[in-house]
Amino acid sequence: MELKVKDKESLLRRLMEAGGEPVSGQMLADEAGVSRTAVWKWVRELEEEGYTVRSIRKKGYVLEASPDRLTPALLRKHLKDDSFVSEIIYFETVGSTMPIAHREAQNGAPDGTVIVAEEQTEGRGRLARPWSSTAGKGIWMSVILKPDIPPHRAPQFTLIAAVSICRAIRETADVEVRIKWPNDLLIGGRKVTGILTELQAEPDRVQAIIIGTGINVNQEPEDFPEELADIATSIRIESGQPVDRAALAAAVLRNIGFYSRLYLEEGFAPIKGLWEENSDTIGRKVNAVMMRETVTGTAIGITEDGVLEIRTEDGRIRGIYSADIEPAE
Repeated sequence: MELKVKDKESLLRRLMEAGGEPVSGQMLADEAGVSRTAVWKWVRELEEEGYTVRSIRKKGYVLEASPDRLTPALLRKHLKDDSFVSEIIYFETVGSTMPIAHREAQNGAPDGTVIVAEEQTEGRGRLARPWSSTAGKGIWMSVILKPDIPPHRAPQFTLIAAVSICRAIRETADVEVRIKWPNDLLIGGRKVTGILTELQAEPDRVQAIIIGTGINVNQEPEDFPEELADIATSIRIESGQPVDRAALAAAVLRNIGFYSRLYLEEGFAPIKGLWEENSDTIGRKVNAVMMRETVTGTAIGITEDGVLEIRTEDGRIRGIYSADIEPAE
């Protein structure tokens, strides 16, 4: 179905779909039911946001360049006809996308709703730890899923998200990414992505799963606080090239949609295999640091429930549900 222009965002999408061919200003005005002056004002607003739009006499408007942003129009351009994403809610700056996603889910937002921001001022990770969310340099995004599953299956979606983001980064930037249980992605041993999964549920069914992702994309070394300089990295630092954030975000969303459907149709076995194949934890001697104890041993795999299994020195197998994983000396 052909896109009809009704506002600035749909005008932008129309110019993108034109693929560099001019689009008549009069045609755009007729479609939207507004004056050509109103269309011109939309174009000016796009230019103020960093888009380059050229006006060709007697032919129309041509989109020549787009800024590095995560606007709905740019995400839709890369998503194309992917049916997983139902709605995109965009912010320049927020405290965190997670509470917004919770509120939207409670208010009836459909499966596949995405909340994305250029900057987070109160980004957080696991155990409410702060997350540095540099403006315009990363992907700070929350996705609402509404699968028909019991609550005990929800933790597996953290592992689904890890596999999805790992594949998306490789597709977009061609760098080697590894997964550290339960919710970190590493490049060269340094953290590039954190995943936060939260739940809204009744005793017997999930109402919503909210997957929050923080991906360091185009940061330079000086963008990280001093305390993170040795433990954090970005895709740009590791690949040596800037990355199209909208293309990467769209790849993440496509993969989350694909692997979520795969899980619901075929169970956890295919996800488990992919996760272990890409794991930076399996086969290593680790310390699993929990609130009341630390378990040391070799990580040997994950269960069908996504629980990490560690073989201790006395040969016992311990299941680890939640812990900080550190290398053991």
